[in-house]
Amino acid sequence: MTRIHHANIRVSDPRASLDFYRALGLDVVGCMRMPGLYTVYLGAPEGDAVLEFSVNETGDPGWSTDPGTGHLALAVDDLDATIKRLAAQGIEPEGPAYHPGGRQEVRVAFYRDPDANRVEIVHGEFPPPKDALPDELV
Repeated sequence: MTRIHHANIRVSDPRASLDFYRALGLDVVGCMRMPGLYTVYLGAPEGDAVLEFSVNETGDPGWSTDPGTGHLALAVDDLDATIKRLAAQGIEPEGPAYHPGGRQEVRVAFYRDPDANRVEIVHGEFPPPKDALPDELV
C-alpha cells in the first residue's frame, strides 16, 4: 500500500511561512536541526501526513538541495519490493536507498518524476523529530 507521507518545501522567511501555515490550521509537530539548515514539521490536528519546510541558515542562495529539500514523500510497506517493481518498469532511483540522518528505523530512496520533481519513497517509522525550534520561531 502507498500513501502520502509528507511534502517538503524550501522557505526563505521561516517566520512568515510559519505564520501562514498556522493561519491555515497547521501546528508545529516537530523540528530537525542539521548543520546549516533546519526542517520544521507541520501537521493538521486530524491527519497523518505532514508538511516539512526546510530553512537555509547560511544565507547561501545556491545551497545544496541534498538530501532532498523540495519533494513529495510516499510511504510504502516494502521499500525493496517497490524498488524492484519500479526497476522492472525502467524507473531507477537517483542513488541507493539509505537511512536519512542515520535513523535506522527508516529507509528512503529518491526518484525523479517525468518533470524532474523529486519523489522520496519512505519505509519505516518516521515520526517528526523533536529538536528545539530556532529561537526566532518560538
